[in-house]
Order: sequence, then structure tokens, then C-alpha cells
Amino acid sequence: MSALLFPGQGSQLVGMGSELYKNFDLVKDIFKEADEKLSFHISKLILDGPENELQLTKNTQPAILTVSYSIFKVLKDEFDFDFSSFKYFAGHSLGEYSALVCSQSLNFNDAIYLLHERGKAMQEAVPLGKGSMIAIIGMGVSEILDLLKSYNNNNGVCEIANDNAEGQVIVSGNKENVSSLQILLKEKKIRSIPLKVSAPFHCSLMKTAADVMEEKIINTEFKNPKFKIVNNVTAQPEDSPDIIKKLLIEQIFSTVKWRESLINMSKEGVKDFIEIGPGKVLSGMVKRTIKSANSFSINTIADIKNFKNEFKK
Repeated sequence: MSALLFPGQGSQLVGMGSELYKNFDLVKDIFKEADEKLSFHISKLILDGPENELQLTKNTQPAILTVSYSIFKVLKDEFDFDFSSFKYFAGHSLGEYSALVCSQSLNFNDAIYLLHERGKAMQEAVPLGKGSMIAIIGMGVSEILDLLKSYNNNNGVCEIANDNAEGQVIVSGNKENVSSLQILLKEKKIRSIPLKVSAPFHCSLMKTAADVMEEKIINTEFKNPKFKIVNNVTAQPEDSPDIIKKLLIEQIFSTVKWRESLINMSKEGVKDFIEIGPGKVLSGMVKRTIKSANSFSINTIADIKNFKNEFKK
């Protein structure tokens, strides 16, 4: 049994998808559609940069969707891959929109618009430089929650943003609070890594962004997905359009329960996890969390050919 995974922010790099763009007209069409919907050349940012512009979350989010969707369409339409046996689709943060597009719940055109607006709303929710995120390595979620309960004794915000994998948790909040937590972790000899992000994602500081996005998401047409979508907020499968909308709004300020999502899919019999999009971040998370699972990362023509050879239908 298999699941398809779609990456979120952090996987982007200038030139992603360029090989597919050069070789397949359908990819050129997807990039052109994104350009026309956004009224600027996101395709040029993806293919040529500059990197500092691509890294802005309002650009990063639609860019990753564009590349992930392109890879999916090449695999499906150019290499005739049959996804009918797949049980779940799941996406990490913005990757949930990629999952919804590829499962035919959400139109690509609408998703591009929503992610651009989502990126703008998330950036504007907290002034630049006022928020921060760190990765905590080698510490479990329950331990971190206990630490945060004892530590959060002032008015600032310091919360778990992503439960990514075994021993890899992201914390998000006010810069001062997160910096103080880092000092505390250092005293306890626990490793933490500051993340290069433009805003403190997936914490309560993002509630204003959720308010901005609520009407936009509700007014967008969603259909029943062709595959069950394991959502970030509950780590459970969902196929009701109304509930999917509600969860997408909550997802903006809620913990991404990725580790739980992987475990729940594994418990339901999923053994093969296939990552479609730039980078190999999610495959690494699979390996850390479910030792017995098989994981594949697909973002080049060679990847597609190797995958088709290994994954006989």
C-alpha cells in the first residue's frame, strides 16, 4: 500500500523543475498558467531566481506547488503512471494544497492564488525580524511540551510548529522567547538549529493570517478528493470539502502533525511513501520515523524512470 507526499517550505531552490520544463510542453503550460494567474513571472523566479526573491514566502509557496504539480503531471500523463492503488495523499504545510490539487479536489489556478495570498498574509501577520523558528534535535514532543509549559511564564509566544519526525521538532514564536528557549536548551546540552525563515509559521501569532485567509478559502470551490487527504491539523484522513476548508484555515496557526500522519498511515498498512516535489526532506522524515518503510523522492526524469522500474504496478 502506498501514499503520495508533497513537500512544504524549505525544499525550494532556484532551478527546481528546470529539467522537466525544458523537456515537456505540459510543464511549460503549467508554469505559464501560474504566471498568468499571479500576473507576474513566477516561472522566471523558479528557473532563474534571484534566490532572495524566491525565498519570500509569498513566492515560495506558489513556486513549490507549481513544481510539485508539474512532477505529478509528468509522471501521470507522460509516463502513464497509475495512482489508483494509492490509499492516501498528504502534504507538509503548503504541500497540503499540492495534495489537494493532485487529488482533483482543488483547481491548480485557485490553489496558486490561495498560496500567494496565504504567503502574503503570513508574512504580514508578524513584522519582519520579530518572529523566529528553531529546530530541536533529539528531543521528543512530550518532553518539549513539558519544557514549554514550565518555560512559558510571560506574555510571549513559543509553541511547537512542526512535529516533523522522531527527534525533530520545530518551535515557533516571538524572537525573544525562542532565543531564550535556545539558551535553556544549550544549558541542557540539547541541540537546536535556527531556521532561515521570514516569519514564525504555524503558531498562534499566525491567527491574523488565518482571519485574512478564511473568507478566501471558504469562497473557493473544493470537490471531494479522489484520494483521502491526511491533513496536518488532526493527522487523520479527510474527504469532506467543508471540513478540508476548515482545517486549511486552522492549519495556518496550528502544529503540523507530520510524524503522527506518517505513523497513522503506516498503521493503516502504508509501506511505500513517495515524495513528489523539490528536495528530499520528507523522505528523510519517513526514514527517521518509520524504519521499515520504503521511501522514494521524485524530482527528475531519472528519478521517474528509476521509480517506475522499482515500483511495478
